[in-house]
Amino acid sequence: MGNFGIGLQLMLVGMITVFVILLIVIYGSRLLIKFINRIAPQQEQKKAPAGEDYSAVFEAAVAQLTQGKGKLTKITKL
Repeated sequence: MGNFGIGLQLMLVGMITVFVILLIVIYGSRLLIKFINRIAPQQEQKKAPAGEDYSAVFEAAVAQLTQGKGKLTKITKL
């Protein structure tokens, strides 16, 4: 029974150690993200133009892929 008790104790210490290290990693990364966002906040991203502006590009791609035989009828966002 002595070896079994030592094995359980070792397993418990190992599991607690891993749990504590994971907590340190999680909270440390959260703090790092907050710190970085204060130093260098994200810049606003420009919104993509409407689908009408891309229609010429899509029509050219369809024409090239189908060798001029295909026709673009509708553009929808998936």
